[in-house]
Amino acid sequence: MRGGASAGHPRWGSAGTTPRSLSTGSSPRGSEPASEDGEELVEVTLDLQDDDTIVLRSVEPAAAAALGSGSGALRLPVPARGELGDCGASSSSSRSPSMRRTSSYRLLQLSQELMAGARHFSHDLTRRFSRSHSHSRDEAHQQPSSGIESALAARAARRQRAQLDRTRSGAHRALRGLRFISSNKASNAWREVQANFDRLARDGYLSRSDFAECIGMTESKEFAVELFDTLSRRRQMKLDTISKEELREIWQQITDNSFDSRLQIFFDMVDKNADGRIGEAEVKEIIMLSASANKLSRLKEQAEEYAALIMEELDPEELGYIELWQLETLLLQKDTYVNYSQALSYTSQALSQNLALRKKGSIRKIGNSLIYYLEDNWKRLWVLALWIGIMAGLFTWKFIQYRERYVFKVMGYCVTTAKGAAETLKLNMAIILLPVCRNTITWLRNTRAARVLPFDDNINFHKTIAAAIVVGVILHAGNHLVCDFPRLIRSSEEMYAPLGIYFGETKPTYLALIKGVEGVTGIIMVVCMIIAFTLATRWFRRSLVKLPKPFDKLTGFNAFWYSHHLFAIVYVALIVHGQFLYLIRVWYRKSTWMYLAVPVCLYLGERILRFFRSGSYAVRLLKVAIYPGNVLTLQMTKPATFRYKSGQYMFVQCPAVSPFEWHPFSITSAPGDEYLSIHVRQLGDWTRELKRVFSAACEPPVSGKSGLLRADETTKKTLPKLLIDGPYGSPAQDYGKYDVLLLVGLGIGATPFISILKDLLNNIIKMEEEEDTSTDLYPPIGRNKPHVDLGTLMRVTTRPRKVLKTTNAYFYWVTREQGSFDWFKGVMNEIADMDQRNIIEMHNYLTSVYEEGDARSALITMLQALNHAKNGVDVVSGTKVRTHFARPNWKKVLAKIASKHPYAKIGVFYCGAPVLAQELAKLCHEFNGKCTTKFEFHKEYF
Repeated sequence: MRGGASAGHPRWGSAGTTPRSLSTGSSPRGSEPASEDGEELVEVTLDLQDDDTIVLRSVEPAAAAALGSGSGALRLPVPARGELGDCGASSSSSRSPSMRRTSSYRLLQLSQELMAGARHFSHDLTRRFSRSHSHSRDEAHQQPSSGIESALAARAARRQRAQLDRTRSGAHRALRGLRFISSNKASNAWREVQANFDRLARDGYLSRSDFAECIGMTESKEFAVELFDTLSRRRQMKLDTISKEELREIWQQITDNSFDSRLQIFFDMVDKNADGRIGEAEVKEIIMLSASANKLSRLKEQAEEYAALIMEELDPEELGYIELWQLETLLLQKDTYVNYSQALSYTSQALSQNLALRKKGSIRKIGNSLIYYLEDNWKRLWVLALWIGIMAGLFTWKFIQYRERYVFKVMGYCVTTAKGAAETLKLNMAIILLPVCRNTITWLRNTRAARVLPFDDNINFHKTIAAAIVVGVILHAGNHLVCDFPRLIRSSEEMYAPLGIYFGETKPTYLALIKGVEGVTGIIMVVCMIIAFTLATRWFRRSLVKLPKPFDKLTGFNAFWYSHHLFAIVYVALIVHGQFLYLIRVWYRKSTWMYLAVPVCLYLGERILRFFRSGSYAVRLLKVAIYPGNVLTLQMTKPATFRYKSGQYMFVQCPAVSPFEWHPFSITSAPGDEYLSIHVRQLGDWTRELKRVFSAACEPPVSGKSGLLRADETTKKTLPKLLIDGPYGSPAQDYGKYDVLLLVGLGIGATPFISILKDLLNNIIKMEEEEDTSTDLYPPIGRNKPHVDLGTLMRVTTRPRKVLKTTNAYFYWVTREQGSFDWFKGVMNEIADMDQRNIIEMHNYLTSVYEEGDARSALITMLQALNHAKNGVDVVSGTKVRTHFARPNWKKVLAKIASKHPYAKIGVFYCGAPVLAQELAKLCHEFNGKCTTKFEFHKEYF
């Protein structure tokens, strides 16, 4: 049988695995240290072996036993089910796990004999205990037994002071803690667990290795296996397989609503030898297990240090162990340690202060939603309306024009539709260049045009125009190829005769029309557009489409970059195509070049400017660092003429990787810094090659430093050359016009906001210094005070003072990898040190760690709070900023900010995946309709 129970070997037996313990005190009232006649009483713990022999386990004074337990009565471990009969409850002890009484005749008889003879040998055992106990304490601790007694007394007193408040709120808080199965899975998940059992079980039994998958802990298999072993120890199960009935019992235990039950299971996971005490080695083991389940590799490396920290906090008496009540105290009272970067909470007070929660009618809701939508999108709407209106006007104008010409009698509405579409194509092929004239847009951002034009949506507008071009090409080329030309060829000689001045005296064939200049240039444009548009889609540009070699070169950013430069061929063919039109002979009616002249010249001017400017921006690399998570940091000198704002980005070229490609990266240094810095995440083919080039130029770190590859100006190896171009504008550069900032970055998306945080703090410090300087220039005025001369007064009052509108900033950084926090560790610590007025509130979120309350992260949560309270450092990020687990509740975040800053204008800036952008934009709309705070959402585009 595969793991089944065989004859003579009961599945729940203890056959030589774990000896059973009997513990009895010589006093029937275990709480009394001595009998009425003054005799010293002791507590004797015996091991009952399977061969009915008894082995002395320990002897302790009854006083010490009384401190650790409420009773000195007979205590037995959980008996084997089916072996000893039904069990009842018994007294618990800090010395051993909760036990049950048994009605077994053999054990009952033994206990009666022990109780009857206890008084007769208590004196002898006391003398023996005193000698052996004193000798062992002298060797191990070099202290008298009175020191142990005082330590035990101190711990007993501390236990009484640490009695937890079992109020309704406390119980509710406890129910949320130490969940082995997440709340959304535990409700109706037994059916799914049963289905998994039926799928994974063999011969009716589930193996230990499949337990994690069966209960839904696939991502933390080691933790699930340890949980299996713990519950096996509690039941004295010796086999590695369980039946469905046994799985049902285990499931009920780990999903039990009783907090005490879940706490006992967690305690037993740590208490490997089941003696009711947790030593430092056991704490270290559970730290490593929790770190492994949450993918915290660095926490595993420091497990020994953190285990010592927990023992120092929970075992001040230095007894070398902690008990269940101490673990419970740390778990439920961890919030007393957490006095830094508290997570925002969604309270009823927040709602009553600022959120209007009155019910509104459906008509009023629709009206308010429409008003808020118009307020947030009026710039986009009027530009789109103007653009669509112009296209509609051009289409209609050309449609009517050809409707009145003779050609309409031959080709019908095919020619009018084709010519109308052609007119819109001329317009769109001209204006599609404007959104990518980045220098022009950056300059316009600083003018009054920014009040009415949505410069933040330039790339989206570029994509929208491209979609309109696709529609125009289909209407124009499609009507010519499948409608115009066939009708012209099939027309009679009489009908064709008036068109001979355009197509020749002889009626052309279909192939002749295709082979003409108009046809060839049209086909060239269509083919180039299909290639460029296809490779620019998200599936190809982000390499989501996997093609076999050598076609895999058609995916990735490089393919997008080079294919997009086919536009040069498209514009040349378009100009030629516009000069050889079939139905137009007068030059001034050939208007294609008129549409293209200004935009093409503007774009060419920008490219020429970028070429010469990048050559003048000679930068020298100061520092290179390769961080975990495939992030490359480049720190370089700042050219004297390179002036930028926080939130802006620049283009970078590395000739060693590609002499043609320029890629945009956010500037992470502040304008006041003496250097430029960028952080490059390895996401595509160009960034992978860039990392490879710089990795070859880096040298190993000095001993004692982090395990990162580094290089600086003292490096003997020659660093690759780097060219920069910029800066270019982005939505985040206008952060100064908002009262409060909410900065949200996902992974590498935090880069544009690091510069903003540094710049904001630098500006605040500079303003405070200016205020202090102006105060020093004003001598004290008043009775018996010297008079202020006019020159000093004029010098102070005429000095321009910088007014900073932004008063607070909230930074939320969400990442999946612990190593990501190394990217900006120095910056975040610097901000935490300099921000004495608590202007900037920073929150780190690590999604690889299970949410607070999950048993897999419970010990990490306790350790995190304890370490920060004692050392001021977060154990996860290694910074002074607290790391929260799982993902933020954005509704709660916005609600708290809205209640804290009523009537404020809040700029919400986001850089990351589009999915969260939609959620944040929707929440901003909702809150704008509920509260007095005004949220404005902006997403970073490149």
